[in-house]
Amino acid sequence: MIGSSAVAAPGTLRMHSAADRRRALVNAFATTLIGGAAAIGVIILVFIIGYVTVRGLPAWNLDFFTGRPLPYGEVGGGVLPAIAGTLMMLAIASIIAVPTGLLTAIYLSEFGSGMFGRIVRFSLDLLAGMPSIVIGVFVWALLVREVIGQYSGLAGAVAMAIIMIPIVTRTVEEILRLVPDHLREASLALGVPRWRTILGVVLPTARAGVVTGIMLSLARAGGETAPLLLTALGNQFLSFDLTQPMASLPVQIYTYAVAPYDDWHTKAWGSALILVAIVGTLNLVTRLATRASRMH
Repeated sequence: MIGSSAVAAPGTLRMHSAADRRRALVNAFATTLIGGAAAIGVIILVFIIGYVTVRGLPAWNLDFFTGRPLPYGEVGGGVLPAIAGTLMMLAIASIIAVPTGLLTAIYLSEFGSGMFGRIVRFSLDLLAGMPSIVIGVFVWALLVREVIGQYSGLAGAVAMAIIMIPIVTRTVEEILRLVPDHLREASLALGVPRWRTILGVVLPTARAGVVTGIMLSLARAGGETAPLLLTALGNQFLSFDLTQPMASLPVQIYTYAVAPYDDWHTKAWGSALILVAIVGTLNLVTRLATRASRMH
């Protein structure tokens, strides 16, 4: 027995050695492929941000941030009404979408295991995948034509909110499902009502994910152009009246980009850089909130 084992051992070792080499080669190939794909994604992102920065920085000056757009063809002017309008409509949209999305996410994660919950999830997935221009047409037909009677910042905010709700809901729902059940059970075992368990245990535990979902929805809604063209339309003057047409950065970028003037093209890149900066700030806030949650 000892002799036969000694004879078989070299062949077995050679087989294992060949298999190990094959696994190592496959692993190295897969690692290289994944790393290359990640590098391509980073390179594309750096190229886009770098190109927008190089083209947009020449437009940045005091008048660009404090002035209003000038009449068609004139050199100069700024995007203050568009910045203020974008931030104002995002704020109103958040007031509508964040509570709605959070409450829906809580229902789906804690109570929505039946048929109604599946219908709500399917509807949200369908809404999340719907082209934004369809949402714009819907809000235009309902609010702009029938309710308000004209283009307005409020209609633009509602369109943004509709875009935000499914993103907030589905993101937060998945995060809440990751909260360990033993935390809920421990709270309920102490006699704490379920609603207080959700508000005092589940939501604080998933705080970083909740913030991430909200910021992602803001970044998505803030860059939409088609719904705002059909709802808020635009305004060359600084306006805080939500019942009137309101300027926004995406629409202002479009207006500057399609004009046949080099100065306006530069301002289009400058406005795009502002939008990139806003989205980057939202992502930075998300990172900081996530890091703070982990530290706690």
